[in-house]
Order: sequence, then C-alpha cells, then structure tokens
Amino acid sequence: MGNRYAFLEKQYIGRDYIRICIRLVMAAFCFAAYVYERDRDNTQDLFLVVGFGIIGVSIILLFMIQYKTIIDDKKILIDGLWSARKVEIDLHTIKSVRKDTYSNYLFNNPVYNLHRKGSVRFYSSGKDAVVLTDRDGFEYFIGTQRPNEMYLVLKDQMKS
Repeated sequence: MGNRYAFLEKQYIGRDYIRICIRLVMAAFCFAAYVYERDRDNTQDLFLVVGFGIIGVSIILLFMIQYKTIIDDKKILIDGLWSARKVEIDLHTIKSVRKDTYSNYLFNNPVYNLHRKGSVRFYSSGKDAVVLTDRDGFEYFIGTQRPNEMYLVLKDQMKS
C-alpha cells in the first residue's frame, strides 16, 4: 500500500525549542514565586494557577498544526490553521528549487503566507527552508524539518 501523497509534512506551533524554553522559564518563575510568597500573602495561589496554566497551554500548543505541506500531482498545497487560506503553487511555473537556511536570526516568529520583499514565507520552527523561484522572480520560502526529502521530491515532481 503506497502513500497517498508524494510528500506530506505537518508543522506544529508549539514545537519550536526556543519558545518551549521561554514558556518553561516563565512557568518556573511562577512556581518559584509561589514557593517564595507562600508565607506572606494570599496571592500565592495565583502564581500556582498561572504556572500550571502556562504548562497546560504549552501542552496544547504541541498538538496544534500551524500548516501542512502536501506535494503531489505537480503542485504544492499549503493548508494553514482554521481560517487561513489554502495556498496552491503550481510546479509548472517554478523555475528553480534550492535548499537554504530560513533566517540567520536566533529567534524567528512563526508565519503563514507572509508577503515580504518579493517573497512569500511559510515558517513554523527549525532553521531550514526550501526556496522556490517562479518565472517572474518571485520566491516562496517554505520552512521544513525535512529539507533534503522535500528538495528531492520537488526535483522529481518537476522532472516528470
């Protein structure tokens, strides 16, 4: 039984390591403040609730899909969250494909369909991206956790 698509990848909102660390540090601060304030005031329970709230939200974000990338039948379909528009890129209009780093910055915000400086960006986590250039010079930066596999599938789809 074969796969349904040539390539399928799901990007999750809460799986960026830097954002996870930030949320855990905030929760640790809340728990430390709870222990420190335990004998002083009645607000200590608030720190405990906020700390567990941060942990709970982090767990929920681990399972929320920001977007999924599907490559099949000489097209790329990028489907985002609830109300986000589906983006379809026809591979017949693509002139070149290359692997690249998404950004040189340490912190990158997750984006979906961000139009900026003659390019469209899709990014959730990691530092790798596959860059597609169409006939007009317009670039599509698609962040991926598996850049080699995506690159090979795109090259194969463009050949046949």
